[in-house]
Amino acid sequence: MKTLIHNRKAGFNYEILDRIEAGIELLGPEVKALRLGQASLDGAYGVIRKGATPGGRQEAWLVGAFISPYQPENLSGKDPDYNPRRDRKLLLTRAEIAKLAGLSTNLTIVPILVYNKARKIKLELGIARGKKSFDKRATIKKRETEREIRREHSDR
Repeated sequence: MKTLIHNRKAGFNYEILDRIEAGIELLGPEVKALRLGQASLDGAYGVIRKGATPGGRQEAWLVGAFISPYQPENLSGKDPDYNPRRDRKLLLTRAEIAKLAGLSTNLTIVPILVYNKARKIKLELGIARGKKSFDKRATIKKRETEREIRREHSDR
């Protein structure tokens, strides 16, 4: 498993309660751009919507993720309307979508990382609760004390 993109702010801004692996529906140039690391998950989140199919099954979507065009100069002729922040469909089972729909009423679905798994691009989603400012300060303090402890051990 090779990590392509990591959302470092997710662990700082949210308390991750559960993790789910999902596939993601991408275009060819988007896959190439992801493999080169030309993307960002900052400000992205997951949402459950009613589908456009008859019967209206629920679907999971990734909203706000930025994937830059692989070759901007070549893309202009092929797809001039390419939107790097377009919504991308997540590939999950009905049971996983139902679980996310039940939990997302009071929690947030946050993308944590994008990685390769057996030649496929996967997205790790976190079911998260937002941290308050005092929780963030506690996280910073804990990180600094761990850094000082490692520094002391390395000096010996």
